Amino acid sequence: MYPRIRDLREDSDMTQTELARLLGMSQTGYSKYETGENDIPVAILEKLADLYHTSVDYLLGRTDRRQPYPQQTK
Repeated sequence: MYPRIRDLREDSDMTQTELARLLGMSQTGYSKYETGENDIPVAILEKLADLYHTSVDYLLGRTDRRQPYPQQTK
């Protein structure tokens, strides 16, 4: 269901275990995100987008534009 997060992880030469450690979670929990068994919480999506320098919309397949959105100033 979320093939882009798997593809980005593999492109980064990381295992599920390594990425799960960066996210502060178990490999099993992360694996369920890649397979679509569990929905990905917003906080995890934000961390993944930051890690891969992309947008949450790209991770979710809502756009094919890989570049992150410009940061908004407050």
